[in-house]
Amino acid sequence: MIDYSIYQDLLVEKNNGVMTVTLNVPDAMNAFTPGLHNAMSRIWSDIHDDPEVDVVVLTGAGRAFSAGGNVVAMQKKIDDPAQWDEIVPEAKRIIFRMLECDKPIIARLNGHAVGLGATVALFCDIIIAADHTKIGDPHVNAGLVAGDGGAVIWPQLVGFARAKEYLFTGDLMSATEAERIGLINHVVSADELDDKVYGLARRLASGASKSIRWTKQVTNIPLRQLAHSMMDLSISVETQSNFSSDHQEAVTAFTNKRKPNFTGG
Repeated sequence: MIDYSIYQDLLVEKNNGVMTVTLNVPDAMNAFTPGLHNAMSRIWSDIHDDPEVDVVVLTGAGRAFSAGGNVVAMQKKIDDPAQWDEIVPEAKRIIFRMLECDKPIIARLNGHAVGLGATVALFCDIIIAADHTKIGDPHVNAGLVAGDGGAVIWPQLVGFARAKEYLFTGDLMSATEAERIGLINHVVSADELDDKVYGLARRLASGASKSIRWTKQVTNIPLRQLAHSMMDLSISVETQSNFSSDHQEAVTAFTNKRKPNFTGG
């Protein structure tokens, strides 16, 4: 038996081959705490090895899937670069381990998925969203590079032109628009979300599990190769942007509830 209780800020439940992993920081819209970031970098290896799991549903507690980064934590990483250095290996492991986990992962978007929250959702195998959900990657609006995996996955899902528009502007889109352009698989009303997600999860759990897992492994080969070719540079340039004057301005502006005045520094 694998002890999932060691993972901070995650709730884990198993039911007949279907595991539900819930990002559990609802008071902060499931923004990534240090504990949650670490947990998400490690749990996928355990899930991969767990014989009791056939399918994973990844979702968020409360009214959001995940708001992504935490502004208070951003200032701490500016003031103490060692805190940034600590998360760099974890950031890469989140992406690599999700792609390497051979169990199908269904993202259940119960609310907004933003920044790293969007990245984690889009690296799932199938994404199903409630119709009030908004999705986007506003790293640039915080003076940061979308280096946590956003620049890897968005172009693969919607093409380079659309991906660059959304990554350059940081605009959020509705779940309906995300479905229309192929960013996600399905959008349903909030009261239909569980039926859609768990209906599919149970169908996959009762399917030919080895064939499904091996199909995922083969299909993910190009994504794994791409991620390994891009993530070192992606994290490197995001690290540089973490110490830029524009990033400090964005954090200060958010704290003071005003618009940032970017200077390109």
